[in-house]
Amino acid sequence: MPRAPGHGTRLDILEWLKDPVAHFPPQRCVDAATHGVPSGTVAAKLGVPRRVAETHLALLTRLGLLRTRRIRGRTYYRRDEVRIAEVARMFEKGW
Repeated sequence: MPRAPGHGTRLDILEWLKDPVAHFPPQRCVDAATHGVPSGTVAAKLGVPRRVAETHLALLTRLGLLRTRRIRGRTYYRRDEVRIAEVARMFEKGW
């Protein structure tokens, strides 16, 4: 079955955000493990413009897989582990 464009990219983002300290450079004022990472940091890792990364992040957020937090005018993204576990259980049950 063919994957939707960006499917692998979004899985990569979710994987990186499991351990943001290991996958992203340190941030000056915000702890990535606690608050997540901004879209510009994700874009740099993907090698794409920030708007492209924001599109992927927005979809993951709408699905409930990511949570956002505004700090000093920036939006930080981190995984919602509870929601991810719920979705995983749905697929395990054959949803």
